[in-house]
Amino acid sequence: MKTVGSRASVSAPWRLASAIPAAVLLALATSAPAQAPWPKADPAPTFHFAPQRNWMNDPNGLVYYDGEYHLFFQYNPHGDRWGHISWGHAVSRDLVNWQELPVAIPETEVMAFSGSAVIDWKNSSGFGKDGKPAMVAIYTGFDPRTRNQSQFVAYSNDRGRTFTPFGKVLDIGSTEFRDPKVFWHEPTQRWVMVVAKATEKKASIYSSADLKDWRHESDFGPTPSSRGINWECPDLFELPVEGGKAGEKKWVLSVSQGNDAPNGSGGQWFVGSFDGHRFSLEPGWTDAPVWTDQGADFYASASWNGVPDGRRVWIGWATNLRYAHAIPTYPARGLMTVARTLSLRREGTAWRLAQAPVRELEKYRGAVHRVTNLKVTQEPKVLPLGESLDMRLTLDPMTAQQVTLNLTDAKGYQLVIGYTPATREIFIDRTRSGPHVHDAFAGRHIAVLPPGEREISFRLIVDRSIAELYAEGGTRTITDRFFRGEGALTWSVSALGGEAMIRSLEAWPIEIKRPLSQQ
Repeated sequence: MKTVGSRASVSAPWRLASAIPAAVLLALATSAPAQAPWPKADPAPTFHFAPQRNWMNDPNGLVYYDGEYHLFFQYNPHGDRWGHISWGHAVSRDLVNWQELPVAIPETEVMAFSGSAVIDWKNSSGFGKDGKPAMVAIYTGFDPRTRNQSQFVAYSNDRGRTFTPFGKVLDIGSTEFRDPKVFWHEPTQRWVMVVAKATEKKASIYSSADLKDWRHESDFGPTPSSRGINWECPDLFELPVEGGKAGEKKWVLSVSQGNDAPNGSGGQWFVGSFDGHRFSLEPGWTDAPVWTDQGADFYASASWNGVPDGRRVWIGWATNLRYAHAIPTYPARGLMTVARTLSLRREGTAWRLAQAPVRELEKYRGAVHRVTNLKVTQEPKVLPLGESLDMRLTLDPMTAQQVTLNLTDAKGYQLVIGYTPATREIFIDRTRSGPHVHDAFAGRHIAVLPPGEREISFRLIVDRSIAELYAEGGTRTITDRFFRGEGALTWSVSALGGEAMIRSLEAWPIEIKRPLSQQ
């Protein structure tokens, strides 16, 4: 994430570092802290990762090693506003239950902006020790004095717990050059880096034999679909094509955009080919932007290197740059989505990126609550469900003009998840979900389903203050935060202008007790 910088004080105004609108940057750096801790009636989410305290943004350095998934992240060790950016750290053995560890890469003369991590199995860098490979972090160093953004390397010989700085490895003299994603490209036997030339809206590709010396290969972009002021947080990975020819694979390039996505900040993705030197779009690729999520709160997505079973799994920062500074949570401000498994498929002539919560989440399910053939009318029917759950629902709209699931708090504020059959739209409506958060927060976010049967099925993940909706096999997702007014949340279902039927509903409570100790 590109923001602002100062070494002076967390409460001091920050100098602008980039082309993000000045009002946004100043708000990130100088907004007042949240007024009070989360009230007991509105506790922090249970199975979405947040640090114990302070500011968090982009996921960084996602890598698997020695039985652990590593989640590094942009972090301010000194407060709940953007500043003093370092790499926070958490580990998990299953991508669900995370344990926060001490800061891994602290701010020095430069802030440690976003980047990635790899395991150097062949010791190409020479950083390995005692016959074991090093974990190597490649990240953007932001110098607040010059505003320069350049790529730095640090390495760890203790499973990511501490890092030794190596220093700057790539500098093109730019204030808009950031967020390197590095991976090993087996066909060319080299390391590949994709890094954003942000305001040029380009993804720049470099290669290296040793993670130290980098050669420019090519640039991708800008494209006719480029929107907004910047590209950042690029990712490049290969996916098999579901239902395609035997062994068919395609490369996916994703980029994040600070504004001008449908709901403010968002992610855009492309399908094409990659030969180790150049990313080329799939013939016939649309000139219209294709978004990773139709909600407002899925940003800076990044995928793990080295998942042992070959899955491609990513995670996003669950917020929007329009109001990230105003999220009313304390002592932590920042949340990650659940980790999601990715697949690629065709829908007619269009390509679709399908997302699904990682299967490991299912082992934390409690006793299921089932509903079958429940008639839904205008009179709301209460559903005895919890505040942190995993739900699968099949709905027949019958004669209803609209069907809604409603999450209501003690003050009558309501988050609405619904379906409009005439337009084939699923939506999350948070216009009345709680007290005012920010002028840009309230909204109704929709995804359009393709033509199909009358009945629809979707999966819904809710965790106290976040909703993640997965429809049409995960090819449509809506991710939204919401903040209640007061009291417990209760579920109900209702229909407008006719009757509907819940053919089946299965809801499992999700509860996780995380260790609070740090190692």
